[in-house]
Amino acid sequence: MPTPSAADAPGAALLASFRQTFHQYKTLADRALAQLNNAEWLNQPAPGSNSAAVIVQHMAGNLRSRFTDFLTTDGEKPTRQRDQEFEEPRDAAGIPALRQEWEAAWQVLFDLLETLQPADLLRTVTIRGEAHTVLEAVQRQVAHYAYHVGQVVQLAKIIRGDDFQSLSIPRGQSQQFNQAMQDRK
Repeated sequence: MPTPSAADAPGAALLASFRQTFHQYKTLADRALAQLNNAEWLNQPAPGSNSAAVIVQHMAGNLRSRFTDFLTTDGEKPTRQRDQEFEEPRDAAGIPALRQEWEAAWQVLFDLLETLQPADLLRTVTIRGEAHTVLEAVQRQVAHYAYHVGQVVQLAKIIRGDDFQSLSIPRGQSQQFNQAMQDRK
């Protein structure tokens, strides 16, 4: 019979991977958002589309709702006002407060991830009354946040145009990047 630490190894590896992935998503979004001034956070590239501010509002609301008291209460909190998350802020003056909400909401998730144990991954939690394992619920949010972070990056690219600072390998520089990686070995 494996020792408890060996039995927990896959769960511990999953939790570490989730922590790393969520941190990477937040960093990617932060780097894109940092390229926008407060007024540009409100830019809607087309009628009916969401601005970066709306996406940030929605993600902050979702993070707080899903991960506050994660193991003990439904992930869709009765206090959440999801429809209001999709209302455009009135003006750029509210963006600093929205940035603070963003930081605080991500911290709820990061704090939770530090406390989850491998055995928790198979516990049952609910979202809108629907049962999920912790593993399923967290994986659901990985996909959800990847989707929205991609939207934020695309918006920043559209708004900044040629001034956008690449968040990965810049176009036309793959060969140089690959060579640099080989040189490190």
